Amino acid sequence: MLIADGEFRYDLRKAGVLIAVESESLAWGLIRGVRRPASGSNVYEVEAELDEAGLVRRVVASYNRGPFTRNATYESADNFLRGNISTGGSRNDLTAKLGRYGEIDADLVIFRALIIAHVRERKQTRWTGRVAAIDPNTLVAATSKQSCRQRGSDPHIWIYEPRMGDAEEIEIDDSGLVLRRRDSRGIETLLVSKALRDV
Repeated sequence: MLIADGEFRYDLRKAGVLIAVESESLAWGLIRGVRRPASGSNVYEVEAELDEAGLVRRVVASYNRGPFTRNATYESADNFLRGNISTGGSRNDLTAKLGRYGEIDADLVIFRALIIAHVRERKQTRWTGRVAAIDPNTLVAATSKQSCRQRGSDPHIWIYEPRMGDAEEIEIDDSGLVLRRRDSRGIETLLVSKALRDV
């Protein structure tokens, strides 16, 4: 696997104030992740299955705010990400085009690490491509152009641009695990605990 199996916890802070906590795990090609705000009842959960190449083949996501719940299920096949979103009694079918490398971003730190791991595996220090990104609030998947590049000669620092006008500085370790991420809105994401699994 491109990233070591394990359990990881991240704190998201703005101006030093804790705003959310992200708990993630990767084991046997299955990603599980939950983001909870430091205050409030919004919860975003994701479960994703990876194929042998480390690409996302299936995503199940949910967004809960008090009694309100929204669920989505997506599968990737034939260069498309297809799925549906259900809210209350309604259900909407959605399709998003996958880019050349089939990348999918479900808005948790581990998905960013996975995309960078694929770039590193291809021995690239700069990449631009289309990504099917799932919005954590609406659960709608849409294709957008994203890019990343290694900063200078340091293979541990990457500049990632998830959309026009936004930028993130991401620090990874040798295994590809994200240690720190700082975005252009001033939100800093820090790895606060990890428990690696023997495989």
